[in-house]
Amino acid sequence: MKVLGLETSCDETGLAIFDSEQINNDNQGLVGQVLYSQIELHALYGGVVPELASRDHIRKLVPLLNELLEQCDMSKNDIDAIAYTKGPGLIGALMTGALFGRSLAYGLDIPAIGIHHMEGHLLAPLMGANPPAFPFVSLLVSGGHTLLIAAHGVGQYEILGESIDDAAGECFDKAAKMLGLPYPGGPNIAKLAEAGNPDAYALPRPMLHRGLDFSFSGMKTAVHNLIKDTAGSDSDPQIRADIAASFQHAVVDTLVKKCVKALKQAGMSRLVIAGGVSANTHLREMLEAELAKINATVHYAPPALCTDNGAMIAYAGFERLQAGQSDDLAVSCIPRWPMTELPAV
Repeated sequence: MKVLGLETSCDETGLAIFDSEQINNDNQGLVGQVLYSQIELHALYGGVVPELASRDHIRKLVPLLNELLEQCDMSKNDIDAIAYTKGPGLIGALMTGALFGRSLAYGLDIPAIGIHHMEGHLLAPLMGANPPAFPFVSLLVSGGHTLLIAAHGVGQYEILGESIDDAAGECFDKAAKMLGLPYPGGPNIAKLAEAGNPDAYALPRPMLHRGLDFSFSGMKTAVHNLIKDTAGSDSDPQIRADIAASFQHAVVDTLVKKCVKALKQAGMSRLVIAGGVSANTHLREMLEAELAKINATVHYAPPALCTDNGAMIAYAGFERLQAGQSDDLAVSCIPRWPMTELPAV
């Protein structure tokens, strides 16, 4: 089954083709993918502007599809099904991909299915060279979400913990803006932190000893106060690097300790981490070190699949389509969509 995946939940337009007949090859079924990022567009405003994101998706979908088909040496008639992101995300951005995908599927007389964006992230590591087996604990950490989930199978999810305010990636973006760094904040904070001392400043680890939920708004406030109170932080490159390193370490330390606690609570020994923040090198290093102490393993999505992309949507779509699931002609998107509402496969 060849599935075209469409990802348009926020500020990246991602398309990919997954072929189940190539699932045992080195690429684990991924025939090809294309990705267009709107970073430069939104960097002018320090964050995503929803209306601009929607318009840019509309502008790029057809050219990207043509590019993908040429890359894969395929035509539209070779596609067997289409999967698109149904939610969560920005409603206008979601609708562009959903309407495009559903209309294309109708024209080709093939099935279509709407996919949960975070389920796509959760399943993306299964496309790696050594995919983890169910059950496992998954940390989904991105600009819009921070979730700890016990995954017992596709569609069989138990929420162990989540952020009660800002997501970890959102906190990175806001801290970066305070430090005068460009959008997106995550990679720029990480780059600046390379020259800094992670122990230079003591920043809080909110809710560290209160269950498995997260809270990062206090971290953001602490960074704001630290910058305000630190003389010369605007001009001294070492002070700025130390603040970035201390902030990054505080966020990563919180995520890692919650992951260890979640594995012990769920009685599992495999952790899957996905989402844009999962590409953070400091996070990966700390996770591997701490999980080794409890004989647990950590699995990641391939580097190209950490951020939003069409491949994860195509793969999640394949899992559900092969189980006989599909959507009717009505197009609906869900900006807020709990993963626990998904049907099991």
